Amino acid sequence: MEFIDGNNALWGLFISSLLSSTLLPGGSEVLLGYLVNQGQHNPWLLLFIATAGNTLGAFITLTMGIMLAVGLLKNRPLTPRQQKAVTQLQRWGSPLLLLSWLPVVGDILCLMAGVLRLPVVMAMLFITIGKGLRYYGVVLISG
Repeated sequence: MEFIDGNNALWGLFISSLLSSTLLPGGSEVLLGYLVNQGQHNPWLLLFIATAGNTLGAFITLTMGIMLAVGLLKNRPLTPRQQKAVTQLQRWGSPLLLLSWLPVVGDILCLMAGVLRLPVVMAMLFITIGKGLRYYGVVLISG
């Protein structure tokens, strides 16, 4: 697959990881696994790029939650799933963001962390750890 060689592959992985961590659907794990399996790039570099992109996407989602909290996105009632995330985040705090890698649920957790105005540095620390561990698992399975 020529379009996935060299730097294009690295940028593709970053963009795929970023989009997968916003409210948009994505499958960055498949691309990461493919690239690890190809052996053309250092797996640690691939792990770093995927984690960085996915964490940046989560930061965007968290920022959207902050915008909701300060009223920039008015008239947006919480769905039952979002309300459940709020309840859990109020109970467990930032450490619950270790689960931010989960499909659908993770995006909602990041959004609600912003709504609740959890400390951004701690939130991003737990998000990064959770997402990094998930991608580390993909690298281990693929390598």
